[in-house]
Amino acid sequence: MDWLFKLLTDPNSVAHIVLLYSFVIAAGVLLGKIKFFGISLGVTFVLFVGILMGHFGLNVNTEVLHFMRDFGLILFVFCIGLQVGPSFFSSFKKGGMTMNMLAASIVLLNIAVALGLFYALNGRVQLPMIVGILSGAVTNTPGLGAAQEALNQLQASGIIHEVPKIALGYAVAYPLGVVGIIGAIILIRFIFRIDFAKEEAEWNAVADDNQNKPRLMHLEVNNSAVFGKKISDVMNTAGCAFVVSRILKNEKVSIPSSETVLEEGNQIFVVCSEGDADTIISLIGKEVFVNWEELDSPMVSRRVLVTKSEMNGKKLGQLKLRNLYGVNVTRINRSGVDLFANPNLVLQVGDRVTVVGSQDAVERVATVMGNSMKRLNEPNIVTIFIGILFGILFGSLPFAFPGMPTPVKLGLAGGPLVVAIIIGRFGYKFNLVTYTTQSANLMLREIGITLFLASVGIGAGGEFFKTVVEGDGLLWVGCGFLITFIPLIIVGSIARKIFKINYFMLMGLIAGSNTDPPALAYSNQVSSSDAPGVGYSTVYPLVMFLRVLSAQLIILMFM
Repeated sequence: MDWLFKLLTDPNSVAHIVLLYSFVIAAGVLLGKIKFFGISLGVTFVLFVGILMGHFGLNVNTEVLHFMRDFGLILFVFCIGLQVGPSFFSSFKKGGMTMNMLAASIVLLNIAVALGLFYALNGRVQLPMIVGILSGAVTNTPGLGAAQEALNQLQASGIIHEVPKIALGYAVAYPLGVVGIIGAIILIRFIFRIDFAKEEAEWNAVADDNQNKPRLMHLEVNNSAVFGKKISDVMNTAGCAFVVSRILKNEKVSIPSSETVLEEGNQIFVVCSEGDADTIISLIGKEVFVNWEELDSPMVSRRVLVTKSEMNGKKLGQLKLRNLYGVNVTRINRSGVDLFANPNLVLQVGDRVTVVGSQDAVERVATVMGNSMKRLNEPNIVTIFIGILFGILFGSLPFAFPGMPTPVKLGLAGGPLVVAIIIGRFGYKFNLVTYTTQSANLMLREIGITLFLASVGIGAGGEFFKTVVEGDGLLWVGCGFLITFIPLIIVGSIARKIFKINYFMLMGLIAGSNTDPPALAYSNQVSSSDAPGVGYSTVYPLVMFLRVLSAQLIILMFM
């Protein structure tokens, strides 16, 4: 039985390390599926299983523990950045600016409450532990990793001799943090007497008024002002872009070009932006019903998948598909959203392009663009590791600020996050294919976060129960709840009262400002619309960046 004892207890044994991590992660993920009062803590249970194993003396070699923790964190934040990168900058447009301002206010108030409690308690809770409690209270794991990275920098500089186990504060504050976020959502509902049906109707009215979604129309040319004019001339007169994918002239269907002349009675199939539809109808003619499928036509309409890396980053107009192949592109589907096929639209791997033309021509275009699901499913590992490489280099750059004991570094959490956001948004300009399937991104992300949480839990487990039972554990819980609840009620009330934010959007804003999937899951259960998801994704990128950066800055500025 010596082999079994060694397998279970030797912290330097590879078999023991793999066994322990496998058990902690598997048990944590399974327990995370259990719901308490309709709320699930998800993969966070991995942290608590790790703490339990650490409490019973099951440990891992320190160097291996730190490697697993840091590598897991890098994987997690990089995949997050890659996912949110395309929407990071666009989230500031229109109503997104207000939403992000409110979310940033929540982050600042969280910090203000945390520092206020630190000074009010007069040193009873040390600053690093307050930061750990703050990270748990706002359910932000990368913030915890960033704070630990900052403490490691201070230790390396000789400013502190030992790195405090701030994961204890995180673990204590996290469960009530989840409850506090959902509690704030519910309380705001009762304070403002929210009518769900009314909010749903208002959201649907706004969502339907999408001026940029494609509009498909069958028009008959009956305005004498355009008789005998080329399509390009009509487009210039209209002052907006549109695509004529098919034309019925003299009982014959053909693919028109910009030089095609419109004549009275021609019937055309037009694709344009929703906001331009009325202008085009008034200029060309009324809508009519045309069953193109019943016409004796060799034309086909097919969705082609962009999978060749050479297509990545090219503008649609650069391909000259009409001149070279005699086809028209009417719209492009990206991540489930239909986009109008503007000539200036930049193609990305993973786009689905709707092509109209003869069977042979469409087949040739499909070959040019790739149209291979197998190729699309192949992982783009090069982009991931190039991004991690430059992320670590960028995170290691020191930025000196007056009054700080050591230069600020974005570290292993902030560096890869920033680089991933940039690659996700602008990678195509450097011929980097940033497309990954949602399942692949989620798999890497979950592996990363579970490795991180397991490592943090195992490392903190030896002192956790002693700290909670004999120390200030209950005080930490109280501090965490105040850090969670106060900012959400203040900003949530302002968002509703002053900015008139739709309640379902506000639910997503609150969940996103705390990067809290359980709160988003609750919001989605309450609402049948996609408003919570829209609110969540609008503020998530900025909030994640602020959480990671602020956790480090608090440590470096106030230690």
